Amino acid sequence: MTALPTRRDEEFRYADLGALAPLWPVPVETIVVAAGEARAMSFANTGARELSITLAAGASLDLHVLNAAAGYGRIAVRAELGAGARFTFGAAQLAGAGQVLEVVTEVAHLSPDAVSRQVVRSVAGGGSTVNYLGKVHVAKGADGTDGSQSVRAMLLDRQSTANAKPELEIFADDVKCAHGCAVGELDAGALFYMAQRGLPPETAKRLMLQAFVAEAFAGAADEDALIEQAIAALEAML
Repeated sequence: MTALPTRRDEEFRYADLGALAPLWPVPVETIVVAAGEARAMSFANTGARELSITLAAGASLDLHVLNAAAGYGRIAVRAELGAGARFTFGAAQLAGAGQVLEVVTEVAHLSPDAVSRQVVRSVAGGGSTVNYLGKVHVAKGADGTDGSQSVRAMLLDRQSTANAKPELEIFADDVKCAHGCAVGELDAGALFYMAQRGLPPETAKRLMLQAFVAEAFAGAADEDALIEQAIAALEAML
């Protein structure tokens, strides 16, 4: 049996190891997208899942995830991109009541001209913790790579925590890679503006959070269904 990770393992540095123990080892789900094929996937996570993704030359995959498990929720994604492949990953995490939710990604650009886009939006309340650890690796010779990470977390109270570690590892010259990360609270000015126009504070708060979370699902094939599930999860935690 594979030994349970420790906090010395980088991708488990913020994990709830006690909650992970009964789920360990997490089976690896393999996804292979053939050359030139386009696929879209989405799911709501209710535990721990680990995906190993391979995109052949010219393949594309749009993957969207709602991480709003009742207890501990972990999504680990490893993707290898061939020449001219395109990988889009959007994830929303909604944590409350002391939960730990986390997304861990490693996207490897192994050949030229591949594109990856990652958008992760997290909301934490009730003393919960949301984590994101993500690496974009660009191999030697993978010229023309275009990779980005957009990571934002919203804290609903001072007892909640967000940990974020976006990382770029680049061994090629002609690339375009960027990452952005921000952790904050709801904009008091925007809440005041909405209140001045007659919206009750709780309604304004819900609308702002819904718009924030919806950014993770923009362009998804089943965008409306994902947003509907996310709103239900928000309602349960507010």
